[in-house]
Amino acid sequence: MSVRFGIAGFGEALGELVEVAAAAPRFTADPDRVRGLGYRTFHRAADDVGLVDLAVAAGRAALTDACVTAADIDLVVLAVSDIAEYLYWDPAAATQARVGASRAEALLLNQACGGGVAAFDVVAGKFAVHPEFETALLIGANRVCEPYWNRMEVSNCVFSDGAAAAVLRREHPRGRWLTSEIITDGRYADFMRMEIGGAAHPFGAGTAERVQVKAAADRLREFFEGDPRRMFEFVTVTRDRGREVVERACARAGVAVEALARVVGFHDNQVAIAELAKDLGLPFARTNAALAMAHGHLGCADQLLSLSRHLAEGELVNGDVVALTSTGAGMHWACTLLQI
Repeated sequence: MSVRFGIAGFGEALGELVEVAAAAPRFTADPDRVRGLGYRTFHRAADDVGLVDLAVAAGRAALTDACVTAADIDLVVLAVSDIAEYLYWDPAAATQARVGASRAEALLLNQACGGGVAAFDVVAGKFAVHPEFETALLIGANRVCEPYWNRMEVSNCVFSDGAAAAVLRREHPRGRWLTSEIITDGRYADFMRMEIGGAAHPFGAGTAERVQVKAAADRLREFFEGDPRRMFEFVTVTRDRGREVVERACARAGVAVEALARVVGFHDNQVAIAELAKDLGLPFARTNAALAMAHGHLGCADQLLSLSRHLAEGELVNGDVVALTSTGAGMHWACTLLQI
């Protein structure tokens, strides 16, 4: 069944812009490592601003940009990578209510940082089996839970707080969805997990250790038991799958990789973005690296934010094919192709 939909409008809501160099000593004992990642600034939300607050603000802005009302929305998809304000609670349903999309179905995606890219595939499926659905509101949101997640230590990214949204409309001609591909490798499902707080080891289960996701170097050493060969394999697999998922999406859509006008990836560090461009045989200038370094890693919101900024700056023209890509813990690699 052929499904045709495109992007009718964008919205965003971002935390306060903070200089990385000035803030780094508060988050890490090695600020030189953080500065070497290439990020200049990142967004940090006020203490009283939650993930759903950001999602709702971005969603409302996207509705305004698309000239549609909340009553027009048939589907709300919220993609998140960090935990929301509460446990045993559905932030997608809360977002649906606060946006005012009372007749819309609400879905929550939690495929780590790949959720905002994978969500296009979910929308395509919903549109395929629900011909009455005309309009979807897709929101990627990130609000770092700092007691559990050190935004400058957990990985080789600087994590930001913010949300980006897109209104997707059936038969809309611009930003048209072509295809999506997802690769999953469950061998690494435990790599990012926090050991305390779930059903296996609830909070308060007799430990005085600080409850926090461990730093990247510590997780690598523990997960792979200090075996450098297994660590190297993990790095190689991660890089190879990032290239493979783009190649598979392009093959499915009948688009040559070298014909991509832009690869809009998650806001990884500058070295990783350069490696992806090299692996795909594309110029570094066709990435969203500059935007990544200016905004930090916004979880599931990266690709929608960067795409909207590229369009606003006139860096993409009608007919261009863009690859939205991401890597997420799990591990997942995702790619969605859009035609401007």
